Amino acid sequence: MRRPMPTRRRPMAADERPLANAAWLRAAATRRVLEALAAGDAPVRFVGGCVRDTLLDPGLDTVDLDLATPLPPERTIELLDAAGIRTVPTGIAHGTITALADGRDYEITTLRQDVATDGRRAVVAFTDCFLADAARRDFTINAMSCDAAGRLFDPFAGRADLAAGRIRFVGEPIARIREDYLRILRFFRFFARLGRERPAAATLDALAHERRGLERLSGERLRAELLKLLAGANVAASLRLMAETGVWQAIFGAPPRLDRFARLQKLAPEADPILGLAALIRGAVDTAAIALRLRLANRERDRLVDLTTAELPALDHPAVELRRLAYQLGKDRLTDRLRLAAAETDAPAAGLAPLLKTALATLAAFRVPRLPVGGRDLVALGLPPGPALGRVLRHLEAAWIASDFTADRDALLALAADAASVGDEA
Repeated sequence: MRRPMPTRRRPMAADERPLANAAWLRAAATRRVLEALAAGDAPVRFVGGCVRDTLLDPGLDTVDLDLATPLPPERTIELLDAAGIRTVPTGIAHGTITALADGRDYEITTLRQDVATDGRRAVVAFTDCFLADAARRDFTINAMSCDAAGRLFDPFAGRADLAAGRIRFVGEPIARIREDYLRILRFFRFFARLGRERPAAATLDALAHERRGLERLSGERLRAELLKLLAGANVAASLRLMAETGVWQAIFGAPPRLDRFARLQKLAPEADPILGLAALIRGAVDTAAIALRLRLANRERDRLVDLTTAELPALDHPAVELRRLAYQLGKDRLTDRLRLAAAETDAPAAGLAPLLKTALATLAAFRVPRLPVGGRDLVALGLPPGPALGRVLRHLEAAWIASDFTADRDALLALAADAASVGDEA
């Protein structure tokens, strides 16, 4: 899809200098990079997250910074090399190189405009127009930039949208979405993080209308956006909008369990995205198929499948039972299951919270022990290696667990000796 460009260039109005005192802008490494690029006699601006996030938090200091310039990437490398700054051609075919200075990464990209898009990737051409580059951004809050003096350039009123908690596409929503369908999930991800104002009806209609385009995206891209989305502070509101527009159903095939997710947030606000995803889909979808579609890492897949298929423990299990389960499953796995069990229960949160707190405290205080005896000890007692030895060892482990891990080495060896003597008489 070819995007119509402005018929004439107009200067982007500079705001006052709201970023002049940003720690990352004043950093010595940043000044080195800027001074090196200044020799190219072309403007340079910071773009993207460092501008957006510092407007929200003036004290922010970040080590990952994005810059834009009309300089071609080869010229950028020359200028930085001349200043003794190391560079990496991270995406030189698309105009991007990375400068490394004093522990900070500066991703520097030549100004671009879209020539063609297909919903997954764009064919771009270099330009010397900051407005054209800003016009290809997804949201108004991501289209702002600032210069070396901290002056803000805001062609699409992104600063006002940021202050209002308003996530708004640059230009026509459907056109922006069709350029890259991942923008559907990026919209909900940014809403989960920064949104407060309900999106415009036209925006929600566009998201709903184009949701099938998500089928064209790779699992890796979907996974990255979804896990970031689920970590957002306002994720519950974003999930409601995803369900309302059918976007969640387009990915997972069933509505999200928002009630269970809400209880998880209330009872275990420290829950991470994989646990949150389990709360949303448990019992409603084929988890193995979802894990494959999202290209989850093996550890993420195994954890998600376990959380969505395993029997969940009772929150009022006695401490001895919790310690047994922790030994058999591992503390982390059992902690996951307990938090999900609390979210699964319809009882009032006020009654569940103390039970969950007590159970988690029991686990925190429990150091998973090792069985005090092993196969060599049994061989020393006269038991020959083989299936019989394995059976005795499992018997000892069961007795040790039943003692709440209090039976010591001597007691277990005595028990093993009795078992060995019975075997001899037989």
